[in-house]
Amino acid sequence: MLTILQVVPELSAGGVERTTIDVARAIMADGGQALIASQGGRMTHELDGTAVQFFQGPYDSKNPMTLWANAGRLADIIRKHRVQIIHARSRAPAWSAYWAAKRTGIRFVTTYAGIYNADLPFKRHYNAIMASGDIVIANSAYTARHIRETYKDLRRPIAVIPRGIDLAKFNPARVQPSHVAAMLARWAVPEGARVVLMPGRLTRWKGGLSFVEAMAQLKDRSVYGILAGDSQEREDFEDEVIARVKELGLAGRVRYVGQVDDMPTAFAASDVVVSASIEPEAFGRVAVEAQAMGRLVVATNIGGSTETIIPGRTGWLVPPSSPPEMAAAIGQALSLDAAQALGVTTAARAHVAAKYDVAVMCRSTLRVYAKLLARDEDLALSA
Repeated sequence: MLTILQVVPELSAGGVERTTIDVARAIMADGGQALIASQGGRMTHELDGTAVQFFQGPYDSKNPMTLWANAGRLADIIRKHRVQIIHARSRAPAWSAYWAAKRTGIRFVTTYAGIYNADLPFKRHYNAIMASGDIVIANSAYTARHIRETYKDLRRPIAVIPRGIDLAKFNPARVQPSHVAAMLARWAVPEGARVVLMPGRLTRWKGGLSFVEAMAQLKDRSVYGILAGDSQEREDFEDEVIARVKELGLAGRVRYVGQVDDMPTAFAASDVVVSASIEPEAFGRVAVEAQAMGRLVVATNIGGSTETIIPGRTGWLVPPSSPPEMAAAIGQALSLDAAQALGVTTAARAHVAAKYDVAVMCRSTLRVYAKLLARDEDLALSA
């Protein structure tokens, strides 16, 4: 029976957190035991009523003394619950997990799910823990290439397992029209207007300002722009975005609505979905979820989006930090007639179903765990 401990800083809204919970459920469904160590967050309620064991602690801390103390906490959990593999999904807790694995002699797995800044020698060393697993899981082919280019002497095996989404949840047929109408009313979008949605954390590198500039270049006044996502207490950037909206005369037509928990309905309420990142994303969950929801998608042609979107077939790719080209792509998407739009969105959902289903991701992850444990058995038999 698999007994796996996953470690993640928080269980707030995000792709890493969603994947942690999805894999924990898959472990339980496979007859194993799933454990999660985290500081906590809004998604912990999803563990209620499940047999997944949750251990709350300061696993979001980067303080060296706390990291060392966390290693002891994790080692105690490992010994008490006979954990076979510890799986780290972020850098700070990965150091604690690595030390705990060394103390207890169990396998250590990492998921490399971000393109980390390494402009200082210390940061390169800090980041390297994510390439130190007995097996390193990369959440896209782009990420795998980045790992190999960054760590040229790496001898660890890399398993490419793209992030998966729940196609039952992200299914346009399951969204109630009344829920869509209620969301549009909350966003103060007038009846008959068309909506361009940009979901994601409100951070500079996600391209919020590029999105606002692109909206300013759309001359159709019936098109409304919605920025939806947690600002994560970055009030200064939030104020900058709102100020730019006013400067461009877009107040009322471009709005920041904050965190939206019901993303399937948010996608269903939109006509076009934009991912405007100005720095490469390791995967890019927004573009995949939007395609699954049958939306027309415009994304920047960097990072994971270059493999999750097939330009000219399932969506549009544009250069980063280029509002004119983004505006042109949005305009093209909005100009499609019903039959043309259906052709794109049908191809997009089929593309996602074939490559980015959460069930495929979970099966692949469980195979990685089983492979590691089989390797241990082979070593024992040959000893």
